[in-house]
Amino acid sequence: MRTTRDRIRHAISFEIIGLALVTPLGAWAFHAPVNEIGVVALVGATLATVWNYVFNLAFDHALLRTRGDVRKTLWLRLVHAGLFELGLLVLLMPFIAWYLGVSLIQALLMDVSFAGFYVVYAFVFNWAYDLVFPLPAEREMRAGEAGGA
Repeated sequence: MRTTRDRIRHAISFEIIGLALVTPLGAWAFHAPVNEIGVVALVGATLATVWNYVFNLAFDHALLRTRGDVRKTLWLRLVHAGLFELGLLVLLMPFIAWYLGVSLIQALLMDVSFAGFYVVYAFVFNWAYDLVFPLPAEREMRAGEAGGA
């Protein structure tokens, strides 16, 4: 299992990099002012950061309880990213509609577009994060392999 400090580093780095990418892309895609998309992205990132911590903790506990292990296969990474984005979509759509003064259908389309970006981004980011910051057991295993070679 990851430590609280590691989970916080993961969540914050995920959101900072995501904001830097999604704000200008969203402004361009929706022909909206950068500052309006920036506010939506910032509120979304804040909500997503909290959701990220809660969801990942719950997901890892569920894996530990059902499989006895928190390592993720390719399939589990896809399920993980999809469930995360679905939950965030439900949480964020009403804010987008209210703040941008658009219908719930328009907010849904915008939110789905953001979610589509973030599904791909989450998959790539989480895989890279696990490579850069492996679980303690994986670090020990890699160190043992390097020492025994």
